[in-house]
Amino acid sequence: MKFEYLNLKFFVLFICISSFMWSQNKATYTYAKKDSEKLKLDVYTPENLKKNDSLPVVLWMHGGGFSGGNRDNHDEVKMMKYLTENGYIGISISYRLLLKNSETGSGCDCPKTFKLDVFRQAAIDYLDAAKYVVENKEQLQIDTTKIIAGGSSAGAEGVLNAVYLKNFFVDDVSVYNHVNFAGVISLAGALVDSDYISKDNAVPTVLFHGTDDNLVPVGKAPHHYCTPDRLGYLILEGSEIIADKLHDLEASYYYHKVVGGRHELCQIPFNQLDQILDFFNQTIQHKETVQTKKTLTKKP
Repeated sequence: MKFEYLNLKFFVLFICISSFMWSQNKATYTYAKKDSEKLKLDVYTPENLKKNDSLPVVLWMHGGGFSGGNRDNHDEVKMMKYLTENGYIGISISYRLLLKNSETGSGCDCPKTFKLDVFRQAAIDYLDAAKYVVENKEQLQIDTTKIIAGGSSAGAEGVLNAVYLKNFFVDDVSVYNHVNFAGVISLAGALVDSDYISKDNAVPTVLFHGTDDNLVPVGKAPHHYCTPDRLGYLILEGSEIIADKLHDLEASYYYHKVVGGRHELCQIPFNQLDQILDFFNQTIQHKETVQTKKTLTKKP
């Protein structure tokens, strides 16, 4: 009986310690309602945030092939905790998963036109979330000049399209005139057309990608490497093309390439978040131009 009691005490102590380690201020808001679906975002703030503070923010879009994933996945919550401990506000959003329960998913049987519309709607959802954040900047205590757009896999595609292809995907861009991004984090993402990146809209961009990514090409290649005879044949331009474009524009980028790496580069690189924030500190805070390309080889 005494042994069971001690076990219970240790269990309760473990739960309390875990809760303390992961404790942070979190508030949830509905930023839009579309097709009867409430789209929400979670705002994570440092516990010591003072009333008149306004902090930079990372606005995050989770991955999942536009068919799954959640804004409060374990890794997303862990990243938000890291951000709040390092002088940022972290915001993780939900968006419409238009391929949920789809028989084709985002693969080669999904028609190109539908894929493009999924990209478009995801970008619009992301822009609507950013618009909500900007319009509620005082309540959320964010610095609207330091909004960093971030995402993984499908979320990275949504983010890249929102930042760089707004004029391609959005009919009335004036709706988002007051929404500006200071930087981008793309984990295994790609664009439809990198020619839309210009001197006017280029922002410091972090790119992670594997050279053998079988879903999202690192260079210029079909999405999912579909052959031209398939409905889902759609050319995308990945991190290699984006980094080259930014390099030519003399814009800042941090490109982490893994030779032999596959789509696992969409995972949040927790061991490199310090370097990523250092990059943004140099380029956003201190207005420096930094062009970094790291090439690693995947271990067998």
